[in-house]
Amino acid sequence: MDERDDLLTEVMQVATEAGHIMLENGAEIFRVEETMERITRHYGVDSGHFFVLSNGILTSGGNRYSNVEFIPFKGAQLEKVVAVNRLSRAIEKGGCPIEEARDRLAEIRNMKSKPFLEQVMGSAVGSGAFCAIFGGSILDCAASFVTGLLLYVFVLLVSRRGMSKIVTNILGSILATSLSVVFMNIGFGEHPGNMIIGSLIPLIPGVPFTNGIRDLANEDYIAGSTRMIDALTVFFCIAAGVALTFLVDGRIENGIIVLDGMQTSAETSGWLIQAVTAFVGTVGFAVLYGVPRSEYIHVGVCSMVGWMAYLLMLRIVGATVIESSFVATVVVVLVSRFMAVDRKCPVIVFQICGVFPLIPGAGIFWTVYYIVNKELSMAVTTGFTALGVAVAIVLGIIFMTSLPGRMFKIAQKKA
Repeated sequence: MDERDDLLTEVMQVATEAGHIMLENGAEIFRVEETMERITRHYGVDSGHFFVLSNGILTSGGNRYSNVEFIPFKGAQLEKVVAVNRLSRAIEKGGCPIEEARDRLAEIRNMKSKPFLEQVMGSAVGSGAFCAIFGGSILDCAASFVTGLLLYVFVLLVSRRGMSKIVTNILGSILATSLSVVFMNIGFGEHPGNMIIGSLIPLIPGVPFTNGIRDLANEDYIAGSTRMIDALTVFFCIAAGVALTFLVDGRIENGIIVLDGMQTSAETSGWLIQAVTAFVGTVGFAVLYGVPRSEYIHVGVCSMVGWMAYLLMLRIVGATVIESSFVATVVVVLVSRFMAVDRKCPVIVFQICGVFPLIPGAGIFWTVYYIVNKELSMAVTTGFTALGVAVAIVLGIIFMTSLPGRMFKIAQKKA
């Protein structure tokens, strides 16, 4: 009996550690539960029961083992999620004794984040490229590049001092908006709105937003709601920082900044440039999400295909922004699921990055601007459009997530 208890405890601890690492680094709830069940089942422990929340794991092994762990989300490090997922597959195939599994989990936990310079450059490249996606000129993109670089230097330095996420996002959005205003005042840039939007993109909560949708689609309503609230809180903090900057600048300049609306520069609106910038910008943000370097090209291709689908619907078919967002989301999730099977990676690695260009950050910015500028009718129109895009993304992910995974495995084998 003692040996069985020792085995049960060891297996449950290994499974819980695997779930802990995945949950705190951006994995979906169902994937955490699936991984823990896979590990315990292989080692002959069938009495494990796991209840996974967005910030905690409750584990019970009959009357002989129980454990509760609080797991705060530390920020996406998808490389660790991929590593744990692959380890669980190796365990399932019988190629990893439990002692080795424990050691490998310790190595995964101690994996370092991407280097400081790599993250800063990822933010800079992502901001500059996404400014082009949203219609900015070459000069606008250069301004967003510099602002995105300085913004992430600030974010990384502040996060090391333990400042709360709410304060970090408010101060970060103030910094990005202020720098864009400075560039505008010295004539370095042509479309201030596009510059600001591109600069703010590194703060957009792509991981909690996308995972919240996936959790809801998998009927994990508590976790999904919690993550969606987390994403909405970040959006609110960004909006608050932008609004404060506009109001303070308005007091200094005796008037709110006059922006000329969403402009599309002929320099960057071509199909080839849009495709390249979608690819490059997504790879830049893949660095911030801790995506394995071996998957950079694949996440870039996934995003590029989705963005081209969006532009095709918008420019050629003549669909609305909401309709185009839905179709593009369906395409992204479809490509993501095929890539997940082919690359043996969790689908979120490709899906989060692929959906990122579609998240309505620009709509939220313009809504805030119109509110501050007391143009309420424009604020309502822009706000409802942003909400419609968000709903379209939600429906697209839920629709495609509901398709059984074996369809993609069969299709991949036939290919």
